Amino acid sequence: MRFMNRHPRPGVRIMLALLPFILIIAAWGIGSAIRLEANPHDKLLPAAGQMLDAIQRMAFVPDRRSGEYLLWVDTLSSLQRLLLGLGVSALLGLSFGIVSGVFPVLRACLSPLMVVLSMIPPLALLPILFIVFGLDELSKVMLIVIGITPMLARDLELRAKEIPAELFIKAQTLGGNSWTIILRLVLPLLLARLLTSLRLLLGAAWLFLISAEAISATAGLGYRIFLVRRYMAMDVIIPYVIWITLLAWAMDLALRQLQRMCFPWAEEGRK
Repeated sequence: MRFMNRHPRPGVRIMLALLPFILIIAAWGIGSAIRLEANPHDKLLPAAGQMLDAIQRMAFVPDRRSGEYLLWVDTLSSLQRLLLGLGVSALLGLSFGIVSGVFPVLRACLSPLMVVLSMIPPLALLPILFIVFGLDELSKVMLIVIGITPMLARDLELRAKEIPAELFIKAQTLGGNSWTIILRLVLPLLLARLLTSLRLLLGAAWLFLISAEAISATAGLGYRIFLVRRYMAMDVIIPYVIWITLLAWAMDLALRQLQRMCFPWAEEGRK
């Protein structure tokens, strides 16, 4: 049997999924042990015990100045900004995607604009956002919105254009007007695609959030990482990066489960 036609059994699949993580952890442990043996004060590769101590200090010990539990305060601040930015982006992307994908006259006007906007590096606009919206929360949310809305809109526009023309003809034959067709035919199809697109753009949204927090914030996961970097506190930075990764994974899983519950038919063709 050719290698490309072989499929692992469920147990083997789990082992193969865990193997890269085991190798990374083992390599980290060996490298850390070697560096700490040569220099007990080395900060580049902290041991697992050092990172656990940092987690204990950041998550379960009140800060001396503010009395807050820093990890949870940073997490709450970042999630508020991220979820607000994703919500606004989803609403705008869905609206533009429907309008541009269904109405050819409006597509001629909006589609070139979305293409151009999606080509602008969002981080290059960060100084402009700080000047226009100030250094508070709005500029950070707007960076996420500007960063992912054009890509969302373009993806949803393409999905709307893929809807067979026969469905539109049948709907109009049955007396459906434009508004009814959008609500009953286009919207369910694009909502399913919207959840998939949000999953694909989660990494970009986190990138924009961390970048904005690193420059101007008083709380947030990105703010804390860039604050402690001056002390080379890798025992704090690495757990924060792992925590961000776990949060992103949990959000991806939640979106996937939401899609399975609300649009089970969207998963049938992928099995």
